[in-house]
Amino acid sequence: MRTWQVERRKRTRHLIELGGLVVKAGIVDLTGDDRAAIYGALIWVADKLKSDEREKALALWAVKGKQAFEAERATTNPTAAQDQPDGA
Repeated sequence: MRTWQVERRKRTRHLIELGGLVVKAGIVDLTGDDRAAIYGALIWVADKLKSDEREKALALWAVKGKQAFEAERATTNPTAAQDQPDGA
């Protein structure tokens, strides 16, 4: 396989994963799949990241995202949550 094909597949996979996060967050359902609203929300996020509130926003969003991933992991694999030591 050619280098450009490998890179294109990597990029495609990355874009699909990012789209999956939009769906996973419920944004598609909550907006009624309104692409303009979704795009506007993403522009608002980008503007926030360009502002002096960047670090605060990133920290808050990272915590919320990690909590959501952990909650999902616990519901899809309840025994894994029980196997984790406290504080992990």
